[in-house]
Amino acid sequence: MNDMHIEHPYLVFLGDAHDQLAAKTADGVAFWRREWCVGQLRLPGCNADTGLPDMTVSEATAKGARSLIVGVVNAGGVLPESWTDTIVEALEAGMDVASGLHMRIADVHAVRETAERLGRRLFDVRHPTRDFATGKGTRRTGKRLLTVGTDCSTGKMYTCLAMEKEMRARGMKADFRATGQTGIFIAGGGVSVDAVVADFISGSVEWLTPDNDPDHWDLIEGQGSLFHASYAGVTLGLIHGSQPDAMVLCHEPTRANMRGLPDAPLPPLDLCIRANVEAAHLTNPDCRMVGVAVNTSALDEGEARDYLGAVETETGLPCVDPVRDGVAGLVDAVS
Repeated sequence: MNDMHIEHPYLVFLGDAHDQLAAKTADGVAFWRREWCVGQLRLPGCNADTGLPDMTVSEATAKGARSLIVGVVNAGGVLPESWTDTIVEALEAGMDVASGLHMRIADVHAVRETAERLGRRLFDVRHPTRDFATGKGTRRTGKRLLTVGTDCSTGKMYTCLAMEKEMRARGMKADFRATGQTGIFIAGGGVSVDAVVADFISGSVEWLTPDNDPDHWDLIEGQGSLFHASYAGVTLGLIHGSQPDAMVLCHEPTRANMRGLPDAPLPPLDLCIRANVEAAHLTNPDCRMVGVAVNTSALDEGEARDYLGAVETETGLPCVDPVRDGVAGLVDAVS
């Protein structure tokens, strides 16, 4: 089904990242798919560390690495010239290379020439490699859950991955479906929907989550928020293409405004729940909100417990912090 299949084991490349935040993608891969990673490669001056063993290209090759993952971002999303020699070395050692940068690694002459000469694959995961049909809204077999948010960066990917882990531990059939560059590295494939032409967003998600076994759950990584003026279009396309049976609302309670929009306050939870469910009913009239996932990292333990309890009372839905509490309550809601 997925033509962007990145082979593992991975060697995670951190380049000369100036701080840990610049290695957010690498951290996500190392946390969720540590068993897929043989090690990390850091250049002189790198100030980030995923905790994976440090390795050279040759050492990683000896450990069976199949792909070099560029797991660091920088201002402008460009690939510095200082990284090129390492990427070429990885290609020459037999690895494919995958990057989530805005700049295409295939546009770097030395990288492209080496890959073509040796028959290696280059994955620019922010850029779709195929065309998609427009969404049709035709019912599909299998079950689907989509995470949605009151804002951007509220834990939608984390919640999906935690639910996948919990479902599989219970013997349920479940797969995480990635819609952003970090998620694609974690899943080994997916569609970066923010780079899909608007008319085809819902169709790309239909392609990503096709017919499946009746008891199989696709756990679809949400993006943006219906209430975020910058990204609501991507969110709506995801909702319609996912045709979700269930949704989980993700929230961060200490923000005064939408991320990057200082004049836009966060929506009330009840309004956000209603709006997302109403939007989902276009392609699945039976869709329901099944729970709330809250990032309480800015609250102490007592404040977090009080807040989660208040949200449960307000919404009538199970409310958890996936990091503090796990997601058993959310999985219970769909089991």
